[in-house]
Amino acid sequence: MGKGRLEAFSDGVIAIIITIMVLELQVPHDAAWASLLPLLPVLLSYVLSFVYVGIYWNNHHHMLAACRHVSGGALWANLHLLFWLSLFPFTTAWMGENHFAAAPTAAYGGVLLMAAVAYWILQRTLIGLDGAGSVLRRAVGSDWKGKLSPLLYALGIASTFWAPWFALLLYASVAVMWLVPDRRIEGVLPGMRGGQAPRGDE
Repeated sequence: MGKGRLEAFSDGVIAIIITIMVLELQVPHDAAWASLLPLLPVLLSYVLSFVYVGIYWNNHHHMLAACRHVSGGALWANLHLLFWLSLFPFTTAWMGENHFAAAPTAAYGGVLLMAAVAYWILQRTLIGLDGAGSVLRRAVGSDWKGKLSPLLYALGIASTFWAPWFALLLYASVAVMWLVPDRRIEGVLPGMRGGQAPRGDE
């Protein structure tokens, strides 16, 4: 089946997720700049989550651009990813309002980890649909970032109970690692449009 409906639905859900997150920001009643200081953890949590949601939206777009069609299994795999992304507003607010306490920061990392796993499942599902000649498979290559990210999330979750600041540093580091759009997929898209056999970037 075509992929247009999946893309449109995903874009709508991601837009709602961002809207919910920004609505969680409470406006201070005081007009002084100092009134923003107590809200700093909430603002920092929001910024980190906004970046993550943006990364998922960007890479989700690139991934779907590199595949030709979807299946019922891919629709469910996509819903699985959207489920974990939809928990971002809750864990973001919980972590920020409790000033990066251990349990909320661990829960935040858990959602990051499960979203990464869900993205990998969707990616493998789409690769399987296109078979041995999958453009997406060639573009993904060894996928070292996809393999490293869950390890850093797991390390961050484990570290929350003795150094939450270190967990946040790891979460932010993974975000920085993914900020640049996937050049491997961008490299194969011209070949797809021109009907040429794409070259994989291992």
